[in-house]
Amino acid sequence: MLTPQRPDFADFVGTAATRLLRTAELLTGDRHQAEDLVQAALEKAYLRWHRIRSDDPYGYVRRVLVNTHNDWWRRKPWRERATGELPEEASADVSEEHAKRDAVFRALATLTPRERTVVVLRYYEDLSEEATATALGVAVGTVKSTAARAFAKLRITPDIGEVRLTRPVEARP
Repeated sequence: MLTPQRPDFADFVGTAATRLLRTAELLTGDRHQAEDLVQAALEKAYLRWHRIRSDDPYGYVRRVLVNTHNDWWRRKPWRERATGELPEEASADVSEEHAKRDAVFRALATLTPRERTVVVLRYYEDLSEEATATALGVAVGTVKSTAARAFAKLRITPDIGEVRLTRPVEARP
């Protein structure tokens, strides 16, 4: 039997779902997988909502999101994998912003899951090295070295050589 939940869970979802979805999409590189990840994280948070401190529920749910993502990429490759891709619809008008965003997503896809998670938490979520380490359950030095390796890879990525992000990356439509 489920315990009664605080009535503000629906309010939290209403205000945080878009931000969680953007973070999840940056972590997974796929909109549909990101939606599944956010749903799984919110399901876990709902069951524990009465225990979550009211001072930072977003931080708690973000950690659940990251941990769930880590669980997913640790799975064996034969589990729950897409077997093919649907063709994209042709679009006559592709904006420069779309091209930059796509280049960033493709560049993030070249990173290992841990490197991508560190980059997203440090530079998209704007967490400190200590907060990132806490969210991942690793040492600060691990965050620093992982970020250094990730940026070394990103620096040699030709598609994003001229892309300089001045604001957070928006999720793809």
